[in-house]
Order: sequence, then structure tokens, then C-alpha cells
Amino acid sequence: MDCTRDYCVKDISLAPSGEKKIDWVSRFMPVLQTIRKDFEEKRPFEGVRIAATLHLEMKTAFLLLTLKAAGAEVSAAASNPLSTQDDVVAALAKAGVKVYAIRGEDREQYYEFMHKALDIEPNIIIDDGADMVSTVLRERTELIDGLWGASEETTTGVIRLRAMEKDGVLRFPIIAVNDSYTKYLFDNRYGTGQSTWDGILRTTNLLIAGKNVVVVGYGWCGRGIAMRARGLGATVIVVEVDPIRALEARMDGFLVMNMMEAAKVGDIFVTSTGDINCIRREHFEVMKDGAIMANAGHFDVEISKPDLESLAVEISEPRPNITEYRMADGRRLYLLAEGRLVNLAAADGHPAEIMDMSFALQAKAAEYILNNHERLEPKVYVLPREIDEMVARIKLASMGIKIEELTEEQRKYLESWEHGT
Repeated sequence: MDCTRDYCVKDISLAPSGEKKIDWVSRFMPVLQTIRKDFEEKRPFEGVRIAATLHLEMKTAFLLLTLKAAGAEVSAAASNPLSTQDDVVAALAKAGVKVYAIRGEDREQYYEFMHKALDIEPNIIIDDGADMVSTVLRERTELIDGLWGASEETTTGVIRLRAMEKDGVLRFPIIAVNDSYTKYLFDNRYGTGQSTWDGILRTTNLLIAGKNVVVVGYGWCGRGIAMRARGLGATVIVVEVDPIRALEARMDGFLVMNMMEAAKVGDIFVTSTGDINCIRREHFEVMKDGAIMANAGHFDVEISKPDLESLAVEISEPRPNITEYRMADGRRLYLLAEGRLVNLAAADGHPAEIMDMSFALQAKAAEYILNNHERLEPKVYVLPREIDEMVARIKLASMGIKIEELTEEQRKYLESWEHGT
């Protein structure tokens, strides 16, 4: 482990490999490239301190380097112990980002590193899962007066932050980047949909066609997972608690069952709810021999590992990122990536073209906080639609797509109430 005052990484000599990864993905991130060019010219974050808790892989690294190029002092810690890429964090450290993360770090190190990242006394926080914001509110309250605001990347994090707002404990404004159209319609659906199956396929090397795939949760992430499972030839079963989403899933052509029914017939289970113990003891007791479980939600709580461990008579690891639990009756159940985010713990996360939009929004969210924090209250906000549209327009242009423009006549017609039948 290589540690100095400004970084703590596994091996700083891994930096050249990380630099190559960052350079590769940057070529497929035209929206963030455009924003970076503007930031380099204007340097809006000169003298501003930004602390981030994110999945420290190559796309995230390009975001952090973009903020550094804009003049910010940047620190970072991991938002998941198994999503860190050690060569990427070494490259960040070499580039001057104060980064503290090692793949496989334990819970104690996780929070130790988060506190180190907070030691820069940030003006802005970029969070993924709301752990950094929660830590500030509970343990680092001395930082609150200097904090202008924070942005949040995930559905899980936004749920936590809205609960904080409801309980009256928020002390600074939050930008819910997850709730922007060019985030959840693309990152959550197409990004999670593809990268979750990338992680499952890399880990198992098994065929999906002909299997029963159970998708637990039919939010935008669940929609993407189900869509890609069908494309791979699976029969898809959706488990939902929301009657409207359940009805939508059925109308989209998927089977809908409760968890107990689905547990008896599923071959592969993927959770994506943001809630705890969605698959638990009574479900494990009726699963088929050889059932495979993976989680696509932020925290490793959706599949009950304590229940699995209490039921198992033997626990082993037949392949990297696969834990086998042998039941007393001889059945074997498999959990991928310790129940953590399978797309990042067992693969490389979302495609660069998707994170291009999400991280463009994060960069603009930081700029929005910079320019508006004095008038914002301690509430959860969504970015203005014009920022969403700007990201979409740059993305379309990078794809060589021109869209239609309204004529003046059409614009007047839409703005008028006088025209009718």
C-alpha cells in the first residue's frame, strides 16, 4: 500500500495502466469533453474544493480530472469497496487528485478514507449513495458552514436524501442528478441494463437464453435489466410491490409474480430496488439447485447474506466473484460479487457513452451549486431542464443527428389557446 499525505493507493506504480484506461474512455465521452474544454478556458472552480465519493474507475476518473482542469482542488474516496480499480486511482494520485481508495478495503478503511477525502474541507460534495453527506451530517458537522451543497448520483442516494429532507436534518442543498432525464432514462435503463449482464456473463460464462430470469424491481434500472435479459433469450419474470409498475411490466410483455412464486422457478435472480432483504430465508428455502443471484442496487443488502450464511452447511468460492452456499439438502445457491453492485464489482460498470451524459450532469451540477448556492435552501433539487437539453443536444450532435426545429407558426400555435376544432 502506497500512502502519503495526499493519497493512499495500492501501488502508485500502476499509474501508467490507469492513464491508458482513462485516455481510452475519454475518447467516447464527447459531452464531457465539450464541458472540459469550456472549463479549461474559464476555470470556474479556481479556489473551490470538491470532495467526491464515487465508484473509482476510468469514467469517474475523467470526471474528476475535468473538475481539476477547471481549477478545483479535488479529493476522492470509493463509494463501494469492490468497485475501485487500483491502476485508475494510482493515475488519479499521480495527476494530483487527493485520492484514498484500495480495491477490497474493509468497512473501517472505507470510512477512514472517506474522512481523509473530507479533510480538504470541501465547498461541494459529489456523492454516490449519500454516504459522504450522511457522514458530514453525523460526524463532520464542523464542515457544514463551508459547504455550499452536494450532488447525488444514484436512486438509492436520492431516496436517503429525500428522507433526510423530510426529517428536517439536511443542512445544505442537494442536487439530485439521478432525477435528470438524461441520467435516469439512459444511465439507469441502458447503462444498468447492459453493464449488469456484462458483470453476470463475465463472472459465470453461462448461457442466458432459455433460462428464467427474475428481475426484482421495475424502476428504470429494472426496466433495463429486464429488456436486456429478454434480448439474450431469457423468459423474464418481474417482482414488484408497486401495482402500477407491476401492471406496466405485464403490459411490456413480462411475467409478473410475487417473490415466493418467482423463487421456485427462477434460474437467475437480479435485484434492483434500493431496499433491504428482497430475497431472504423463505425464498432461499424453495430455490432450485444451481440458482444464481446478483445485485444491481447500490448497497449489498438486497439479498440477505446473513440468511444465506445461516442456512448453508458449506461455503466455498468455485470461481472469482462467485460464492457457493451448499444447503443441508444438497442444493447449491450462488451469489455473485458478494451481493455488491455486480456491474462494477465484477465488470467495468456502465459504458463510457452512457456515463458521458451522467458525468456531464455532475460537472454542470457542481457549476450550478457554485453559481446558485447563496439562494438555495437545504432541500433536494433537480437541475433545470435547459441543462438536460444541453446535454442531449451535444450528445445528438456527436452522433451526427440533426433534429427538427419548430417553425415560428408552429411555436405560436403551441403557445395559443384560441385555436380549436
